[in-house]
Amino acid sequence: MPFPIDEKYIKETESELNVKFPNEFKTRMIKINGGELITDEFEFELYPFFDKSDKKRISRTCNHIGLETKNARKWNGFPKSGIAIGADGFGNQLILTHNGNGNLSDELYFWNHETGQVEKIAESINKLHIDKSSLWDKIKSKFNA
Repeated sequence: MPFPIDEKYIKETESELNVKFPNEFKTRMIKINGGELITDEFEFELYPFFDKSDKKRISRTCNHIGLETKNARKWNGFPKSGIAIGADGFGNQLILTHNGNGNLSDELYFWNHETGQVEKIAESINKLHIDKSSLWDKIKSKFNA
């Protein structure tokens, strides 16, 4: 279950990975640290920022952006400038990238772990087309089984 996060934990991750996250992404994550993104084509579980404020939040954020990025960098073909911010459950990653300066762009990319190809899927996290009807159908199906 996603929950708000203090910006200091985002700054810690920026320092750990030597990057700056885009403001739009940070604003979303401060309100809802993690969660799902469901579109017509993709379903992603967003990685949270590591929240060390109490044991419950440590447990809920143990699969955090810093750790998941470090793990992804061990895979063949993962972009050197990529930061893993989510996954689709099949090994593919939702990533942000930079041009070598550490300032991550707003653009969201899909990294295919089998082919190593990177495909731009949205201008920003707020511009990713969220398929609300698909989410609603999933919710309804759980209660109307």
